[in-house]
Amino acid sequence: MTAREPIPKLRLGVNIDHVATIRNARGGDHPDPVRAAEIVARAGGDGITAHLREDRRHIRDEDLRRIQAATGLPLNLEMAATDEMVEIALKHRPHAACIVPEKREERTTEGGLDAAGQIDRLRPAVGRLLDAGIRVSLFIAPEARQVEAAMRLGAPVVEFHTGEYAHAEGDEVALELKRVADMAALAARNGIEPHAGHGLTYDNVQPIAAIPQLAELNIGHYLIGEAVFVGLESAIRHMRALMDAAR
Repeated sequence: MTAREPIPKLRLGVNIDHVATIRNARGGDHPDPVRAAEIVARAGGDGITAHLREDRRHIRDEDLRRIQAATGLPLNLEMAATDEMVEIALKHRPHAACIVPEKREERTTEGGLDAAGQIDRLRPAVGRLLDAGIRVSLFIAPEARQVEAAMRLGAPVVEFHTGEYAHAEGDEVALELKRVADMAALAARNGIEPHAGHGLTYDNVQPIAAIPQLAELNIGHYLIGEAVFVGLESAIRHMRALMDAAR
């Protein structure tokens, strides 16, 4: 009988968008998302996620350069697949670019990217980013057709939208968890690194974190909200401890 192989450490990417949301609510430069990035590094986070939206409602263009200069953590740039955002990504060369759907009227990213229905539109953006050495991720629903689209596009990473899991109740929780687990396994079998994120909290993160194929979770809004009460470093350290315990 062979010993069970240890499950690799699950990375934690911290989305700092809503530090910038608070800053922009009043104008000026406080609170500074760069300071948040520095705290993420100190608290044991493995990466910084920032979403540069068309309307610049939180992260601004100049924030990207400052964040990259402030910490050695990899930057995961969430972005729409538009010519403008591709050019910005090529200028700043983040470690990764996560392509997400974007609507002006939405408060947050409401669902996964329909990669299966937009392969021809996405292919040029994905190709340009990959050619520049930027690791492309597609933010998708945990569905086989979306994983298959990521394979066709040559994306090395997918991030599964866990909003349906986070909002599920009763028997639906187990069903949504199984969807994520099954699709993480499918992605991994086909050479794609699976990540997950959206709506994850102290209360629901551990079942997701226990999925062995997942390599990274990206969590933002909840941690920034908890930071109001306990501080950002404490909030990150507690999430990190829960994720580690699940492995």
